[in-house]
Amino acid sequence: MTTTVPPAVGAAEPVRRRLRVPPGVALGFLASIIVSFLAASSAPTPLYDLYASRWGFSALTTTIIFSGYAVAVLAALLVLGRVSDHVGRRPVLLAALAGQGVAMLVFATAGGITALVIARIIQGLSAGAAIAAVGAGLVDIDRARGATANAVAPAIGTATGALASALIVQFLSAPTQLVYYLLLTIFVVQAVGVVLLPETARPRPGALASLVPRLALPRQLRRPVAVAAPTLFAVWALAGFHASLAPSLTKNLIGSTSAGYGGLSLFLFMTVAATAVFLLRAAPARIVLAVSLLALIAGVGGSLVSIGSGSATGFLTGSAVAGIGFGAGMNGAVRLVVPLAGPHERAGVLSLLYAVSYLGMGVPVVVGGVLVVHGGGLLATSQGYGIAALVLAAVALVGLGISRQRAGDVAHQVPIQARAGRRPSPSGSLR
Repeated sequence: MTTTVPPAVGAAEPVRRRLRVPPGVALGFLASIIVSFLAASSAPTPLYDLYASRWGFSALTTTIIFSGYAVAVLAALLVLGRVSDHVGRRPVLLAALAGQGVAMLVFATAGGITALVIARIIQGLSAGAAIAAVGAGLVDIDRARGATANAVAPAIGTATGALASALIVQFLSAPTQLVYYLLLTIFVVQAVGVVLLPETARPRPGALASLVPRLALPRQLRRPVAVAAPTLFAVWALAGFHASLAPSLTKNLIGSTSAGYGGLSLFLFMTVAATAVFLLRAAPARIVLAVSLLALIAGVGGSLVSIGSGSATGFLTGSAVAGIGFGAGMNGAVRLVVPLAGPHERAGVLSLLYAVSYLGMGVPVVVGGVLVVHGGGLLATSQGYGIAALVLAAVALVGLGISRQRAGDVAHQVPIQARAGRRPSPSGSLR
């Protein structure tokens, strides 16, 4: 494709002050922002045990620090998720990149638990604002490839952040500072790139009104969202486990105190997830969602058996299989819903999908942290978490089957209506 990406009609900056870039380049650059934001979100994962030993806090504190990020993302998605549909993608991205830069500085200079919580909250607010704006910008440029990029970029970013942080912990000095300064440099470079890119959305009135949280959906999106939401909740709940409690569990199963192993399960989980997105990108969205839930059930089931037997290899293998579930779940959900949204609905729709996702990531993790400290300990809590994930996946799979059956019933009725000379009702169709 050789055409260039022009500024949106009515964009504030004239054409001559913007680089005209091929759509593929713009798509890749915007996807890189999601990658870097999610890399920053997973970078602390291998460091939690270092922080805990340095400042003497428990697994419950770890989950509180982690959930601070998830809650902040959720709040930003609900309040700021639709604002880029009104002011444009670029202003939101620049503000979000600035916020990420501040968060990296707070992390790098942290002297205690309070600083970690503050950094995670700032990081979550900026990530929540950016995710919807970037995701909508990707679909603005190319619906099909943008939907795929929205699904694969979070997995690539999370895997990259966990791996890079683990390697720094293992082989380099000042691990609690170096990774954050590296990310800060990346955010500065990306901010320059955002300034140079053309705007993809035409500004329109209503920016202040868009700050009021609103969960209403366009009618054509309600049923697809109802189908996708349970899967998103289930797969992100498991992602939350791998980003918070799994580092300690992995080290226990391996029998090592090395912090470098802390990000191993998350890296495997997300690397396989990214691969699954690419392999399943041409499959029908509903089939992909079914694959997601079946893989989640198989992977978590294998991990549960392995935790019970004390097998690190089995647990990591199960994590990799469950990663198929995460990648397929993100892929299927985004492709089922987002292409049906209009240009000025995309950021809001993506915000809702991510709100469901981060709700699934945050709430179970906090419950798990409480149980680790006041319940049966890490192993028992991990097993309980896995059982809960299995139940969520099974419920979502049943719901997916019911929705498919209803879709088949509607499709079967259309020829009957046509033969009777009646036009089928638009509200009865299921995309």
